[in-house]
Amino acid sequence: MSKLSRRSFLKIAGAALPTIFFPQAASWAGKALGQSDASKPNVIILLFDAMSARNLSVYGYPRPTSPNLERFAERAIVYHSHAASANFTIPATSSLLTGTYPWTHRAINHRGMVTQSLVDKNIFRAVGTDYQRMAFPQNVWANLITSQFANDIDTLLPSSTYASVDYLKGESLPNDTNMALRALDDFVFKENEQASIFLAPLLSAMYFRDAARLSKEGYPRGVPNNENYPLYFRLEDVFDGLASILPGLQSTFAYIHLYPPHAPYRAASRFYGEFNDNFRPIIKPVHRLSGHSSNARLASARRSYDEYIASIDWEIGNLFDILENEGVFENSYVIVTADHGEMFERGEVAHTTPLLYAPVTHVPLLISTPGQKTRRDVYAPTNAVDLLPTIAQLTGNPIPEWGEGVPLPELGGVEDFERSTFSVEAKRVSSFGPLGIATVSMYKGPHKIIYYTGYGGKDSYELYDLESDYEEMKNLIPVRPAIAKRLKEELLDTFSDVNKPYMK
Repeated sequence: MSKLSRRSFLKIAGAALPTIFFPQAASWAGKALGQSDASKPNVIILLFDAMSARNLSVYGYPRPTSPNLERFAERAIVYHSHAASANFTIPATSSLLTGTYPWTHRAINHRGMVTQSLVDKNIFRAVGTDYQRMAFPQNVWANLITSQFANDIDTLLPSSTYASVDYLKGESLPNDTNMALRALDDFVFKENEQASIFLAPLLSAMYFRDAARLSKEGYPRGVPNNENYPLYFRLEDVFDGLASILPGLQSTFAYIHLYPPHAPYRAASRFYGEFNDNFRPIIKPVHRLSGHSSNARLASARRSYDEYIASIDWEIGNLFDILENEGVFENSYVIVTADHGEMFERGEVAHTTPLLYAPVTHVPLLISTPGQKTRRDVYAPTNAVDLLPTIAQLTGNPIPEWGEGVPLPELGGVEDFERSTFSVEAKRVSSFGPLGIATVSMYKGPHKIIYYTGYGGKDSYELYDLESDYEEMKNLIPVRPAIAKRLKEELLDTFSDVNKPYMK
């Protein structure tokens, strides 16, 4: 008999593996199985950090980056105009978990936290105690936000649960992991005025020491890790871990915030070099607020990102095969989405940018309902803030009054093409003041208007018709004055209203 591979063994062993390899996860799984009402369907959010809908073949991207998500789409509701509420993890995650826009939850910058008045107004509280509530924020920054809601989470798995190298053991800091993470961020890993000139390089080198010894086998560019942190993981370990616990869920709400495909883009060997092809995306003008990267740099980063997405999609396919065999799709809502996207155009790589073009704001949303066998498509605009009211309803709870979203179409809501939704970028300003330096995009009907304020010079606007101009190439401000005026007025009225409480 040939040697049984670890992955083949997993498919046989199913939910037994956590007991052997991941005792923390097993402890939670046992709790869920023992205390939950099996009649309630699971709700499982699989969020992929920095995954742009614009780079997924399931949304029409020319490269075949997501064949397994295409397969999943055939049994799901596919939302084609779903927007992130922000363009990086802290505000985007906070919007999804509180159902409010960044100007409300105020976690708007790199050191941001959800305002204290909203800490007990979160998606876990909205689901209620009839469900086992579990969170696995693999992204350390997502952990900083999610841990604010720890009182409403039955099990909060540390970011390192499936890591090969872990720089911070969560169990060694039981009283305030959030504070410990932020201290390391400020004094060791970030270059700022608070970091110790002598200790920071020494401690950083110590934390990265084990990572330097890690085998690159299977990953030509190196094993994936949390950017800026020596927390390394193999994709197969993460997905095998999920495959070992998800089949055992009963009446569970699970928020799983996975780090990939966030940079660094480290594809598995199977897909390394997969897209050395003739694909040539449209060359777009360099934006004055971009990082001014060259077209060659943009093309190279895009190719690495696409290879990484394909690697992740391969693992998604393996995971979904196991969930299918174990009957998970029959009693679960399975939600695939992202917190924000990634861009490789206009002189900008990634998402640390004031720009709010579609690659960073258009994110995937695919939802499979229990027992669903056919595909349904929704084209009306939706937003990350809509997930909280939707999930509240799906779990038999009232829609919380604090939220700024509405239930999603096909899941209790209706398609509203004239509804206004927003994405916000304001990382340069304090959480306690008005948004004096910000970019805001508003979607309404086929139109998207972008407002830039505080960047020097006169405030500026861009207006696009996304139905006729998918790539956002033709600014309609000069040629559609009536539409531009109406949308400007609505956006500025909204912006003024949200700033009023912070004006002195």
